[in-house]
Amino acid sequence: MAEQPESIKAFVKLGEFLGDFCQFTKGNNEIKGDQVTWFQKLEAVVGRASSHNGWFTKENILFAFEQWSNALQADNLKKWLDRYDIQSSSPLTVAIIMAGNIPLVGFHDFLSVLVTGNRALVKLSSNDTLLLPFLAEYLVSADPLLSDRISFSDEILTDYDAVIATGSNNTARYFEYYFGKKPNIIRRNRNSVAIIQGDETPETLSLLGEDIFLYYGLGCRSVSKILVPHGFDFDRLYKAIYPFNPIIHENKYANNYDYNKAVYLMSEFKFLDNGFLILKEDDGYASPIATLFYEYYETWESLETTLTRDADKIQCIVSSKPRPGHIAFGESQKPALWDYADGVDTVEFLLKTSLKN
Repeated sequence: MAEQPESIKAFVKLGEFLGDFCQFTKGNNEIKGDQVTWFQKLEAVVGRASSHNGWFTKENILFAFEQWSNALQADNLKKWLDRYDIQSSSPLTVAIIMAGNIPLVGFHDFLSVLVTGNRALVKLSSNDTLLLPFLAEYLVSADPLLSDRISFSDEILTDYDAVIATGSNNTARYFEYYFGKKPNIIRRNRNSVAIIQGDETPETLSLLGEDIFLYYGLGCRSVSKILVPHGFDFDRLYKAIYPFNPIIHENKYANNYDYNKAVYLMSEFKFLDNGFLILKEDDGYASPIATLFYEYYETWESLETTLTRDADKIQCIVSSKPRPGHIAFGESQKPALWDYADGVDTVEFLLKTSLKN
């Protein structure tokens, strides 16, 4: 934790700033010092980001800010980094190719590169071009030494030592072709699943709604499929998640709902529908927006066999009675710093790569 102390302090300050901004937008705190200027700038950035990408509503952006505010507390950073031996060495230039499915989805990679003393060369997704550059600007104001370790590029990336790239299964093949000769982490499509055991209370099932609907289900940690026992009464789920029904008034979500429903009707697929979420029995994992796949399971043992077989397709598993490796309902979009995407330890990868250079 001693390595790059000023950088770590800068991230702690950023976390405090994001928390204060979220409270400010709710009218719950007074503006302190130079915050007025930064708050005004961030308000403008949030507005432009929402206009640029209709999926990035102000509510979703603020939710992302709040989660990073919680994660970037000094105790969390210490708990995360104390497990590693971060030593001074020649810094790597790490190219980060970011996805843009949810706000700040690539921030953990950015954070990992900088707290390990390396340089971040970032290629942003065209869907999310505004939020991270603003946060980088704030970080540099807190620690000017970071200015030489953060850069953004719209061009073909050159002069880098390692790559962290996130995209679809199709773009992963492109990434492997262009970046395969360098040390790399290349991420593909993954989705998250929920296990329903059938004895959940309405309050417990309602928590699952957050895992399904936050970010419109666009995140890899969004639940896109539920696994249910035979005989499960789906009306129980629909009643529990009914408070999320205002989502159907969001145009982009509603358009997807209407389109997918029409496709299923014309294809004569059987499905359930409550007016804002379609339930379709399917053995796949990547359900379309406004659709939730479901699949029955016979026994817990058969369920574990299925989950083990499909582990490379699954980002996280949520359940009402979490077992080792599972997450509680309502928590899938609140990962800790040590909850690595695809289970690949980014910090360990960076440290090992640094030793080889």
